[in-house]
Amino acid sequence: MENLPFITVEGPIGIGKTSLAKAISEHFHYHLLKEIVDENPFLEKFYQNIEEWSFQLEMFFLCNRYKQLEDIKNNYLNANQPVVADYHIFKNLIFAKRTLKEDQYFKYLKIYNILTDGMPQPNIVIYIHASLDTVMKRIRMRGRDFEKNISPDYIKQLSSDYEKFMEDFMHTHPNIPVLQINGDDLDFVKNSYDLNYIIEKITLLLQKGVKINGTSK
Repeated sequence: MENLPFITVEGPIGIGKTSLAKAISEHFHYHLLKEIVDENPFLEKFYQNIEEWSFQLEMFFLCNRYKQLEDIKNNYLNANQPVVADYHIFKNLIFAKRTLKEDQYFKYLKIYNILTDGMPQPNIVIYIHASLDTVMKRIRMRGRDFEKNISPDYIKQLSSDYEKFMEDFMHTHPNIPVLQINGDDLDFVKNSYDLNYIIEKITLLLQKGVKINGTSK
């Protein structure tokens, strides 16, 4: 299973993770795993009062993402079916560390480590980053009601947290290639040339030993 393609797409809110994951899924005929967002009952309350609702929000996301990964492992990866996801469960730590109080975070971290022990790890991570202006523009374009109160300062800090986390991830996981995509320069939603460029980069990574649709390249 370790050589079966399991690709995760990551980056700040509104950066285009789901759009890119969907395009990858359609091109390579991989199963698409999308994170549960709209069903979180604490999300709108969180953006109205981050300090009050952060622990409930993060615990809901953690439990749901754990269940999703369990299902992916049992129903797809163990069945020799490649997967592309629009998130990596490590994002929980980025958000939790930023929003939780210190004592809450340490409790949360213990639960996170228990739940993620033995969970499948991606063998390619695609990291999309962009300027604050680009991210805020894309958040407004998708028009989710619960995101209308997001502070630009929060997004700026979150983007910085992602940058630091990805630097650490690449250092601690040297065997997992990270494909970095600049969302200011590449518009893979509106520009097919940009999307094809990314697909070509992914194909090259897959051809370095990872199996494509069950055949070794």
